Amino acid sequence: MAGRLARWWAGHSLRLRLTAAAGLVIAAGLAGAAVLLVAWLHASLLHGLDQTAAQRAQLIAAALDPARPARAVSGFAGGDTAVQVIDRGGAVRAASGNLEGEGRFFSFPPAPSGQLKVHTLHHLPLEEADTWRAVALPAGPRHGDLTVYVAVPTTDVDHGLAELTAALALGVPVVVGLLTGVGWLILGRALRPVDDLRAQAARITASDPGRRLDVPPARDELRRLAETLNDLLRRLDAAGRRQREFVADAAHELRSPIAGLRAQLDVALRNPGKTQWEALGPELVAETGRLSRLVDDLVQLARLDARPVYRKDTVDLDDVVFTEVSRARPETPRIVVDESAVSAARVTGDAHALSRAVRNLLDNATRHAAHRVEVRLSADGGRAELVVADDGPGIPAADRTRVFGRFTRLDAARARDQGGSGLGLAIVHDIVTAHQGTVHVEDNHPGARFVVHLPIAVCRLSGSRPAALAGPHGDHRHGPARAGPGRFPTRALPCAKHPHPPAPLPPITDP
Repeated sequence: MAGRLARWWAGHSLRLRLTAAAGLVIAAGLAGAAVLLVAWLHASLLHGLDQTAAQRAQLIAAALDPARPARAVSGFAGGDTAVQVIDRGGAVRAASGNLEGEGRFFSFPPAPSGQLKVHTLHHLPLEEADTWRAVALPAGPRHGDLTVYVAVPTTDVDHGLAELTAALALGVPVVVGLLTGVGWLILGRALRPVDDLRAQAARITASDPGRRLDVPPARDELRRLAETLNDLLRRLDAAGRRQREFVADAAHELRSPIAGLRAQLDVALRNPGKTQWEALGPELVAETGRLSRLVDDLVQLARLDARPVYRKDTVDLDDVVFTEVSRARPETPRIVVDESAVSAARVTGDAHALSRAVRNLLDNATRHAAHRVEVRLSADGGRAELVVADDGPGIPAADRTRVFGRFTRLDAARARDQGGSGLGLAIVHDIVTAHQGTVHVEDNHPGARFVVHLPIAVCRLSGSRPAALAGPHGDHRHGPARAGPGRFPTRALPCAKHPHPPAPLPPITDP
């Protein structure tokens, strides 16, 4: 029994917490309302009693005859009103029947004319009540010779408030219980669609990732929750599908060079006397290099898929281009690589990742160029433009977007036998996009021209100068930089290269 209760509690904990919170709010609200109601009724009833006492005092004062004062109070011979008429000497001149023959009981002075001051008394020797509300009113020919005191009991008010308080003390918990039960039922109906969504989500497995949650018809929070969860499932499904495709393509790409290496080695081992190792060695080295590049590309793509956090350094993109061109020339001696149109440009990013992007563009261009590759770099309009153009077969307009996909090969001119894995341009696209840039393909007549746009680095005037004042390789062609008031506007400007570090300031010496 305890176990079943614990499981039920665990299965309905949210509903129970919400119901308990609602019950506490309802109880606090009803209790506060009950207290306010009792206080308001008490004040209202006492005010009514005070007005009754004041009206009776006025009636007695208006009918009072100094010679025969008892006649004015003859109508209050007893009951629920106590009356005494006191003269200046403190003697009782008249009294109601319930105070007849008694001494003076009221000693407080009357209020000034036009004001009503009520006193609460507890010492009247009467059986009608323990608590009285009393007023005093001056009377007589000289308006002060006599004082009329009138007191009314608060018994009925006290009894009525006591009965109301008892009724509220019993009724409020009952009402709280009923409202809490209604809240329990309403919460159950409100949370049932959430539980349905949970059950549907639990039935979605890796073997059936295409299933989606039912979207409620009402345009409320549950509908938005279901739509958000469906969008999450679509993204997860797409990511899983891309991962499966990537693994399948990677396995296929790795299988080919490994199978080629194994076949050549098997043939060589079966015929050791006929194997020409001098001729086989370069082929094995080429296949091994291709396999190494493929593994390197796969590792790089895996890192890009993990959304790495790139460094945000100021990178001299022209230096990166010159370094990669120097690396590419010995590997492709038959191709002329012209970098004469490379000018200074600074960007913000990760130098290693940008080097990888430039290297892949150069590898792609030299692999498909017929004779020549041109590299251009310029900074204009707040962005750096890098162009890598070849004179090869080019890329059809219909394939210029698809070429940046993974494991994409267009035709025999860009086939596997030329050393490409179909991953280099995909890596370029991911790196450039991560640096808030763009890359696209244009026609070079003949060949293909890859154009990369990257935002240039922005610096303050202090420690840098506008790029417009720098030459194509960072040399200052317009005299030394003088940053100061009126020389340049105090705003963010493109960083320019300094070919030499500034000379240190002389030390400050005492005169």
